[in-house]
Amino acid sequence: MRLDKFLKVSRVIKRRALAKEVCDRGQVTVNGRAAKAGTEIKLDDTLVISFGNRTLKIKILSVKENVPAKMAAGLYEVLEDDRTFRDENELL
Repeated sequence: MRLDKFLKVSRVIKRRALAKEVCDRGQVTVNGRAAKAGTEIKLDDTLVISFGNRTLKIKILSVKENVPAKMAAGLYEVLEDDRTFRDENELL
């Protein structure tokens, strides 16, 4: 399955067009390598997605074409979810 489609089906990113943009900007890696939207993903691949002040690292547990929203989170396991917040003093 294409990376952008997986990100959409799994609800990691809500829209496929946005998933494609994020991939094409180099904000996603698959197994440590920069990945484009068309990169094929498979079971046990590790994805790192960086957007804004958040970095999400997930492991793919299942690859399915369509899943109900309630089951989408079962397609992956969150390994890390880092959020960095700027201190107000850093801006001065």
